Amino acid sequence: MEKKDVLAGLAALAQETRLDIFRLLVEAGPEGRSAGAIAEALAVAPATLSFHLSNLTHAGLIVQRRESRSLIYSADFDRMTGIVGFLSENCCGRSSDAGVCIPVCAPRPEAANTEKTTAPRCGC
Repeated sequence: MEKKDVLAGLAALAQETRLDIFRLLVEAGPEGRSAGAIAEALAVAPATLSFHLSNLTHAGLIVQRRESRSLIYSADFDRMTGIVGFLSENCCGRSSDAGVCIPVCAPRPEAANTEKTTAPRCGC
């Protein structure tokens, strides 16, 4: 992945509403969500949503498809994986011991990425 593509993706995600949209679409999986469902879930006005969806699409983070009269948006998981891979490709100086880069304390699925819990975010 090219550095300019990674920068475009990170720049697009460096805005609260776009980050919320992207996380919602990652949660939705490959099936995605309609623009109306995204607007409703995040309480975003249609014009504002359209602006943010366009920005995320231009950055290559989401894709759109038409189903009947609706536009369905979904996360581009290949692009997301590419960005994460780019950020971690030289992890630990490309150590021959791949286990050295694995977090000692991995997040618990039920606590990861939630702000409502007071429980520790790791499974230690």
